[in-house]
Amino acid sequence: MDEKYRRAVDAAAIFSETDLDGRITYVNDLFCKVSGYSREELVGADHKILSSGLHPPEFFTSLWRTIALGQVWKGEICNRAKDGTLYWVDSTMVPLLDDSTGRVMRYVSIRFDVSENRQLLHSLQWRVGHDVLTGLPNRAFLSDLLNQALAFSRQEDIPLAVCMLDLDGFKAVNDGYGHACGDLLLVEVASRLRSIVRGEDVVARLAGDEFVLILRYVRDVQELRAALHRVLSAISTPYSIQGKEINVFASIGVTLFPADNDDADTLLRHADQAMYVAKQGGRNRFHLFDVSRDREVKATHQTVELVRHALNAGELCLHFQPKVNMRTGSVVGFEALLRWQHPQRGLVGPNEFLPLVEETDLIVDIGEWVMNQVMTQLQQWQVSGQGWPISVNIAARHFQRADFVERLKAMLARYPQVAPQFLDLEIVESVAIENIEHVSDCLQACQALGVQFSLGDFGTGHASLSYLKRLCTQTIKIDRVFVADILQDQNDLALAQALIGLARAFGRKVVAEGLETREHGEVLMALGCDVAQGYFIAQPMPAQEILRWVASFSAPLEWQAQEVAL
Repeated sequence: MDEKYRRAVDAAAIFSETDLDGRITYVNDLFCKVSGYSREELVGADHKILSSGLHPPEFFTSLWRTIALGQVWKGEICNRAKDGTLYWVDSTMVPLLDDSTGRVMRYVSIRFDVSENRQLLHSLQWRVGHDVLTGLPNRAFLSDLLNQALAFSRQEDIPLAVCMLDLDGFKAVNDGYGHACGDLLLVEVASRLRSIVRGEDVVARLAGDEFVLILRYVRDVQELRAALHRVLSAISTPYSIQGKEINVFASIGVTLFPADNDDADTLLRHADQAMYVAKQGGRNRFHLFDVSRDREVKATHQTVELVRHALNAGELCLHFQPKVNMRTGSVVGFEALLRWQHPQRGLVGPNEFLPLVEETDLIVDIGEWVMNQVMTQLQQWQVSGQGWPISVNIAARHFQRADFVERLKAMLARYPQVAPQFLDLEIVESVAIENIEHVSDCLQACQALGVQFSLGDFGTGHASLSYLKRLCTQTIKIDRVFVADILQDQNDLALAQALIGLARAFGRKVVAEGLETREHGEVLMALGCDVAQGYFIAQPMPAQEILRWVASFSAPLEWQAQEVAL
């Protein structure tokens, strides 16, 4: 190689040359620095001196066949440094040919160290499957673990217990001592649960103060009851958090396989229904699901009927939370959020009633009512000369209906004045990956009608990142769990940066959820995310307050001073 070109390559990359037998004939300083070997140790040595042992023999057979034929080989290789540590390099191996004979004379390799990227990806993949606060498997990873446990139990004919655990008194801790204290309590609960279950059992956190236990090798109901009493005792033992003595208890719902011989999602739902009955009976107790339709089924049925009545009686309403371009201070859209104006309880949030009906067809009726309300609002704005896109959360049962696209098309036809692109349908990542083929096809069909799509809770589902190219949504919403601690935690900051970079690399718009402070906004903009929603900007509000709020909203001057991220 010409000396001036070699100097240029030496300055930028890990560079080496080998002869036709694979013996090293040249290495640059960066090669020595990364590998830990001196130039004297490397030159003349077989290239296998760097072998990590992680690649199968056929990997290198294919590599050498390619370059021996005079072709360029590209790929990632794991090498082992002199001190035994492993490092990954992105390699391009080029055969140099004799001009007169066309034969390969030697090989040059240009490498770039990608170990840090690999570590970040590994951390991100772990984060996708685990709860950040407690380190326990999250909802998506739990699904895999439960399916694996069920498959084994069916094969070996071994009973299995699925337990849904909810803390009694946790809300009072959050309200009385603050969310930081509540988080520390959850960490301690997770630690206690891990300490009393066996190694083959599973402890997972769904959300909030809800945990799931998978107890394997449960021989009979008597053994199960003994195990659950140990759990209740461990949870109810007083806690010392930030110098305060705190008391909470647990309600546990349990279903036992194979007496309850159903799929993983149904078993979790049965355990949840049983937990609801345990709560009704008082704190610090468990309830075993009765496959022959125990009274928890009646309780769920009553709840569904109450929500159905609320829908028919006009008690449901929508509030809207704005999405703002922090850099320009402009409002770029709203998210429609469901509320129940209960005659006795006042305004009730969706988490208190939607989970109880999301596995019934009532969730479809509610979803279509919400979309019609949104289209009506969009039409009213258009008449008054205003207009912002509105996003709507779509439940899994609703979106996966075979006639979803046709019903959406019919609804759009009833509002000819509203451009379809103002309707933004949001599906969460966990729903999207449950049936990737159907979801991908449905997305394309809906987008052909002009409707926009957002992928919510991004980064929290147990999905391959390659699914992103198959889920052609216009927008990706970064979940609040990746935003909350970016000011204090460098790992959270790095993960947020990775997620934003990944979304932008796929050409998606990015929206950050859960913006709590001005400083969070500054960091997000520096990372390349300009659009956000959260309580710092505004809480969800009724439609009649929107125009007044928009007219009065002004972004902090510190946001406007931010430079554009490259």
